[in-house]
Amino acid sequence: MTDKILIHTSCMKIRWGDMDAFGHVNNTVYFRYMEQTRIEWIEAAAVDMVAEGLGPVIVNAHCSFLRQLKYPADIEIRMYAKQPGRSSVETTYEIRRVDQPEIIYAEGGAKIVWVNFQQEKSVPLPDSIRRTLTGL
Repeated sequence: MTDKILIHTSCMKIRWGDMDAFGHVNNTVYFRYMEQTRIEWIEAAAVDMVAEGLGPVIVNAHCSFLRQLKYPADIEIRMYAKQPGRSSVETTYEIRRVDQPEIIYAEGGAKIVWVNFQQEKSVPLPDSIRRTLTGL
């Protein structure tokens, strides 16, 4: 897609415990890889995850498993974002092996909404997050 920009890249090792009885990375672990990448991006934006009762929630998440990942391997997760709304942003992810960067093993997405936890209502994205998304 041309309407998304690369906002963060994370590298991590596949752990032995990431695999399941079928000998490949369990499908639930892919969501953990995307989550860790998302947390690193928020931390890099110097945002307190739960400042003054405000913070991010995921309102939906999805993943397409294109190829099997297996231990041992180093992976790279590329995080992209679309144009942000007032309180939300759509993010997408590509998971690749570091030694095979041309092959996408999985791709997924998550919609992040910034909320007031006590009021259970959305609030505007923090300025530092918006700057990482728009460059403004």
